[in-house]
Amino acid sequence: MKGGAATGLTAPATRRRAACAKVALALLACGLTLTSGPAAPRAARAGQDDEIITVESDLVVLNVTATDSRGAYVRGLKKADFKVFEDGREQAVMNFGEEETPFAVALLLDTSGSMEKRVSLARSAAIRFLDGLRADDAAAVYSFNTKIERVQDYSNSRDLSPKAFELGAEGWTVLNDAILRAAQDLSKRPEKRRAILVLSDGADTRSAASADKALNAALVANATIYTVDMGQGLGSSPITSTAAGALRNFAGKSGGRYVATPGGQALREAFAEIVEELSNQYTLGYSPSNRARDGRWRTIEVKVERPSVTARTRKGYKLSKP
Repeated sequence: MKGGAATGLTAPATRRRAACAKVALALLACGLTLTSGPAAPRAARAGQDDEIITVESDLVVLNVTATDSRGAYVRGLKKADFKVFEDGREQAVMNFGEEETPFAVALLLDTSGSMEKRVSLARSAAIRFLDGLRADDAAAVYSFNTKIERVQDYSNSRDLSPKAFELGAEGWTVLNDAILRAAQDLSKRPEKRRAILVLSDGADTRSAASADKALNAALVANATIYTVDMGQGLGSSPITSTAAGALRNFAGKSGGRYVATPGGQALREAFAEIVEELSNQYTLGYSPSNRARDGRWRTIEVKVERPSVTARTRKGYKLSKP
């Protein structure tokens, strides 16, 4: 605002087959798709609420978070524990992986004019999040208002750059453009897990990119979006409700989380949970039973066949037309 040994084979062949399997699993862990045809996702058309990502692939890959009834993350699940449904029809899970791995995260600090009384709080939240990262995790810090600036490059440092302490509140809010920029930068990172953490009071007022385009870029980069609503506690109005809705949309559709508390113990706990979540996710891959390339939106639901365990992942996709 403004202001996720074969019988009959020779030994060399067996080794080759095993090597191929390892490569396939590694690619899945990176969130890549394995097909004989084009694998690059194609940008969704702006202006359609349900268009998340258009897939040009015969394999759908999901990063999945599993939690128990208390919200604690559940480890040690097996392939047989998961059931995947597309448009209500169960799909055969072809690939499965679980791996604890370092991640890269882009922290986006809203420094627009409407954040005048919240910039210090957002900066403190960023420091708190950096302090909670593990030794091998990498983070970069961006500020955005009318323009976007990377004030701290990707590194394992847990100290916030002095430049971040010079940030003031001014200008408009280019939230969509900031998410798009972060997603593009993250797509070049070597880490297998990627995330965007947004600290903002919400609604976009000046971006060139649509929310759909920004969200699509994040999904193409295999980046989950987490949002902290810095506008909470400032009173209820149509503007704050719209802003909160925008933050919820980015988090919900990317498989992330929306945090409604901008400070205090609740935020510290939320940050710790986000780090744990990114460190421990499952990767599932399936080939859709519906082979029609009709460009239609398809919903995805993942269930865990264990009592009181639920799964969270992205909401769906579109399979591109021929």
